Order: sequence, then structure tokens, then C-alpha cells
Amino acid sequence: MHDDGRYDDPRVTGSTSDPVSRETDYPSWSPGAPGSSPTAADNGPQASRDEPAGQPDRLETPEPTAARRAVEGPSRPGNAAEVRPTSGRRNTAAAVRFEPAVPHQPTAAVARDATPVIPDAPAASVESPTASDPTYVSRETPTREEDEDPPLAMEAMRAVQILNPSGEVTMPRPDRTRVMCVANQKGGVGKTTTTVNLAVALALHGNRVLVVDLDPQGNASTGLNVPHHTGIPDVYDCLINSVPLAEVAQAVEGIPNLWCVPATIDLAGAEIELVSVVARESRLDRAIAAYPGQFDYVFIDCPPSLGLLTVNALVAAQEVLIPIQCEYYALEGLNQLINNINLVRQHLNPKLDVSTILLTMYDRRTRLADAVEQDVRNHFGDKVLQAVIPRNVRVSEAPSYGQSVMTYDPGSRGATSYFEAAQEIAERGVKEPVGRNA
Repeated sequence: MHDDGRYDDPRVTGSTSDPVSRETDYPSWSPGAPGSSPTAADNGPQASRDEPAGQPDRLETPEPTAARRAVEGPSRPGNAAEVRPTSGRRNTAAAVRFEPAVPHQPTAAVARDATPVIPDAPAASVESPTASDPTYVSRETPTREEDEDPPLAMEAMRAVQILNPSGEVTMPRPDRTRVMCVANQKGGVGKTTTTVNLAVALALHGNRVLVVDLDPQGNASTGLNVPHHTGIPDVYDCLINSVPLAEVAQAVEGIPNLWCVPATIDLAGAEIELVSVVARESRLDRAIAAYPGQFDYVFIDCPPSLGLLTVNALVAAQEVLIPIQCEYYALEGLNQLINNINLVRQHLNPKLDVSTILLTMYDRRTRLADAVEQDVRNHFGDKVLQAVIPRNVRVSEAPSYGQSVMTYDPGSRGATSYFEAAQEIAERGVKEPVGRNA
């Protein structure tokens, strides 16, 4: 079977029968009418083979007509069936198409029969007049604006949800003040970043939040854009000189319902000075209890150590939030932190409890992150938040502008993850109210 618009049995060699065209819907067509037989330009070497033996080979390698070139395209084969070689004869149809064409005037019969002879020619070979128009836009393929609009719209919706411009209370408020200590003796696991972003997320959604920066580096103060240079009243004055916490706390600019107690470099010597102070472990606890205002949340950002400053935070808190980086080193020191928390619970603060575990710096491209997550969830169970904080450059860029990621880029993955973590913490506080009023 040779699919070129007619039937010819290749098994019968030397056949001189006239070819019968399958296209019978043309006017004045008959098997023996002039022009009804396919020309050599249409059928290539097949037509030459079917000529009677007495006729010369005048159409062996003809030039393609202009009408056929318009249908087939400049340099593309018509279909795979015509290009595929068959046994017993040389396939010159494809070679003829690629030879340089000599312009000439086709006859009326050739122009009429050239177009319908190739039923399998691809539609793409005939160029649409609108395809070359630069302003033409196909309705079958989405435009660039259609591809970008849905992600941008979703990002805008997340940003509005996180910023909450209406100021409504969208996160539940606890019945009692929840004092949470963000602690981990390993540095670089995201303690300060977690404290700042959770506090901002809860404050934006109707909760009154106080952040106590207990790290001498003062990174939490930097993230909230609170002055903490030398000479500013800070948490050191509260611990050493018994200055009331209300005189030290500063309102965070641009974030309603959020206050911060800054930390300066003076806090670096507080551990040495607290050694000789009476009731040195409970100095911060008394300062928070004496605050005249009422807060929904008090977040204490601890330094990366297990010294007296961290012990003060554990005594003052009722809950411990442990950020865990999804790497092996973060798990190595976790056992020692749990042992210290148990010692504080036994001797100084029986109400202390490890209530929340947050996985940070999660890299979904590595198997190690999945392994660490599974180990932590198997060990701590429901205490691990379902929200996981991924590695996101926006989270690291935000402190350089004196902002949290919630206000720097509210539509980013980091902001969305911290928002989900804050919402989960707020919902857990309603189900399990804390029995303490600051």
C-alpha cells in the first residue's frame, strides 16, 4: 500500500493498469478523462514506473510545481509514508522536494490536482496568515499574563491574610497569659527569628505580645527595629537594678499590640553579677509578674547557652518552645537541654513544660531533613507543630531592614510558614489554657 492518493499493488510487477484515484468528488472526473491521472510531479517515481513501456522517461525527475510547494512547505517531507523507502525501488520523492526549484508556470490541470493528492499532509505545513502577525494571540495556549496572574493573586491573598489590615482578632486569645521561653543551647537554629516572627504574627491578629530579649547580642531588638545601643534602658537594669519592666519596654513601631524589652551589650556581664544576688534564678520571673499590663503572650529569647540567663528564662516561663534545625548537630545537644529543663522543673519551676517543638531550616531537597523530621516526630509526638519552617532567603533578608519577614515579604514561603505556626500555637492555647496570670 503506497499512500499517495491512489492504490497500486507493489506485489504485481510490471503492471500497466491505469491507476485509480480515490478522490472521485471532483467535477467532470472519469477514469479515462484527461488530467484524471496523477502527474509525475504528484507521485514521483511511482508514476514513471506505471507508464507504458514504449514511452520515454521524460518525467523521471521532474521539478515540483509551485502549487505543490505551497502545500508541502519549503523543505519538509509530506508524511512518513512517502519518505520511508520501500523494497525494490529507489525513493526519489523526498530527494526531489529538496532540490532547488525552477520557477515555471503550472498548467491548470496540474494546479487543480496538486492540492487534493496529499491527504495526509500535516496541517502545520500550511502557514496561517495570522501566525506571522506579531499581535496575533492564540486562544488555545494561555498568555503570559494568564500564567502569572494566579500565583500573583494567591501571593497577594496570603499577604492580606498575614498583614490583617482590618485589625480584627483572627487568632484566638488565651484566657491566661502564656509565658513562652524559646530555648536551645545550640546557636544558629532560629531562636531569635522564631521569636520575632511568631510575636509579630500574633500581634497582627489581635493578641497583646511582649518580647523579652535576653540575648546579649540583641538580635531580637534588631529584628523589631528597637534601639538597643549603650545607654538605653534594657533588661539588664531589670535583672541587676530591679528597674520595673514597664519603664524598659518599648512599643514596636508599625506593629500594634507589640512591645519589646531590648538587650544591650551590658547584659554580657549579667551572669557574673547575678552570682552574688539573692534569688538570682527568679529575678526575671518577679519582673514579669510585677508588670501592670495584661499580655496574651510573653516570648523570652534565650542566649545559646545554659547559664544563669537561660535559667532565669526557664523559671519565669510556663512553656518551652524549642526550635530544632533539621540537621544532626541540632539533635545532638537536645538531650542535654531536656535534662536541664527537668532539673529546673524539679527544683525551681514545677509548672514548666516543653509544650512546642518547631522544625526550622527545613531543606526538602535532602533526605537528611526528612530523617530528622521523622526522628523528632517519633520522639516528641504531638508536641511537634505540623508547620515546618523552610529555608527561605526572605527570612534572612528581613533583619537587615529592621523588619520581620511578616512585614518585609508577607507573601513569601517563610512568612506563610511562620503564620501557620503562630496560628497553630494560638489554637493549642485555647484548647489547653495555661493556669497562670502575669
